[in-house]
Amino acid sequence: MAEMTALQKKWAEERQSEVKAEEEDRFDPASMDQSVLDRIPRPTGWRIVVLPFRASKKSKGGILIAEQAVERQNLATVCGYVLDVGPLAYRDTEKFPEGAWCKKGDWVIFARYAGARISIEGGEIRILNDDEILACVKDPEDVVHMV
Repeated sequence: MAEMTALQKKWAEERQSEVKAEEEDRFDPASMDQSVLDRIPRPTGWRIVVLPFRASKKSKGGILIAEQAVERQNLATVCGYVLDVGPLAYRDTEKFPEGAWCKKGDWVIFARYAGARISIEGGEIRILNDDEILACVKDPEDVVHMV
């Protein structure tokens, strides 16, 4: 295989730095600081605490998205990460005969205006009732987040 020219090396380095920046921009709830998690309200009863999905500031094609559009998209999201589940969630066997619809650590979809929005440092969380969860998803990037 032929050796890369200086220009090809420069392009490869730029692409590598772009990929690294995209990976850093992706939201990973598992990397959340424990002190932040300790300050999030614990759900009571049948409630579930969800951290809404935060959109990327760059499209898959590499186009930068305006800050205002990203903010609107974050407000309108219908996807979130389950941070905690209340002690009575999914206990009603008549309502949930097959058991829990989700658990801590799942990505879920909920209605656009469902739950209570609670502002926290760096964003917001939602507190939903157990029956407001509509579906579980493996990757929130698979859901088209519309404004």
